[in-house]
Amino acid sequence: MSAPARSLRALLTGLIDYAGLYPPAALPFAEVAARYESYAASPESWILNRLVLPAAHLAEVRPSWRVTLLVDRDPGAVPAAIETFETKLPRRLSLPTYCEVPLDTVPFDAFAKVRTGGLTPDAIPSSRSLGEFIHEAARRPNAFKATAGLHHPLRSERALTYAADSPRAMMHGFLSVFLAAVFAWHDADYPQVAAIVDETDLRAFEFLDSEVRWRGNIVTTGQIACARRDFAHSFGSCSFEEPIADLRRLGLLP
Repeated sequence: MSAPARSLRALLTGLIDYAGLYPPAALPFAEVAARYESYAASPESWILNRLVLPAAHLAEVRPSWRVTLLVDRDPGAVPAAIETFETKLPRRLSLPTYCEVPLDTVPFDAFAKVRTGGLTPDAIPSSRSLGEFIHEAARRPNAFKATAGLHHPLRSERALTYAADSPRAMMHGFLSVFLAAVFAWHDADYPQVAAIVDETDLRAFEFLDSEVRWRGNIVTTGQIACARRDFAHSFGSCSFEEPIADLRRLGLLP
């Protein structure tokens, strides 16, 4: 196939924060560091965003990296490679901050962080509740990132870990979630946003250079770029290779 449609490129650019230290991958730090540098040098580097690290690894951060640091307090002065913080505190710290707290407690000078999955079925929010979060965040407005459970492009039943006896459940898809966010940013109502989050059929989406179409509804490539910049920032994934491989299997990437 040729290069992806410009609308899909706008949706995917800088979308994935690589979080290989975290379950279910839970890789050693040295391997995570090597993989991040490999991904940053790959043809798919345009899809890669930041490396997700806990504050315990701050001293090992390399100047060439772009890092989002998980903290439980403001660490003060940090290397320039640290671009953002993530915390369970309901306040902005000394860098742009993603707050993993209820949306109505996220301050307006900070960003929200939402969990979209986990290692057990009960950790996965319903399409209705995730759609409600996205719709309300757009109305406030609070930009956000997602974390956990978005390894695959479309909502589908999947194993939740890499173990042979892993539980299975319906996992959310990153294309569905972030297209729902684009539509929400451009004034889609709650039922429409929740329906896009719940979408399981790739044929419902048409990616063109100028726009994306979903069941008769349209957002332009410019609107996608705007929503990604100002609202739906990224998602953390313990795998970078799995989302890329799935996009290829669906014929969306060469």
